[in-house]
Amino acid sequence: MRLWTIHPKYLDTKGLVALWREALLAQKVLQGQTRGYRHHPQLLRFQAVRNSVGALGSYLAVVYEESVRRGYHFDRSKIGTKKFRGRITETKGQMLYEWSHLKRKLSARDAARHRACRSVPVPEHHPLFRLIEGEVRAWEKQPKLQPIMRAIESTSSHAEVDALKRLSCCRMRPSRCSTSPGRHGASRR
Repeated sequence: MRLWTIHPKYLDTKGLVALWREALLAQKVLQGQTRGYRHHPQLLRFQAVRNSVGALGSYLAVVYEESVRRGYHFDRSKIGTKKFRGRITETKGQMLYEWSHLKRKLSARDAARHRACRSVPVPEHHPLFRLIEGEVRAWEKQPKLQPIMRAIESTSSHAEVDALKRLSCCRMRPSRCSTSPGRHGASRR
């Protein structure tokens, strides 16, 4: 399950349909209609707000709007009726991590969309979220740094790669980090 921080307009067909299904499942979890996935890390940020079902409904509404824009026929009646007027805080590091993750997926399954996304260094975020400075969230399963950085470097711009390296070096390789936490770009003396 992935409830993307990035705007759904960047997803390919397979990704948008999967997001719709997974967000509907998440909605059922938050409504207490299923016991599976109750502790899934992708739900943490929704569970942290007072009106989690309404927040997920707002999230789904944007996914639905994207489906209409593309001419798909998602069933709007499946979106819960609770309203949520707030925004959920998410980190820029999390969004950039998801962006590189999506571009890796697109490189394997939608070459045209991947080419279009390569020229976007920082994507728009889903309007439900309010971005703040910060790192990749602890709940992301992050493999060792070298394989992920090779994948990012093959699908990302130099500025994006540099930003991700700065966000992740202290966290993933603290003993070999060349910068101090909070002082990225300044070399160690």
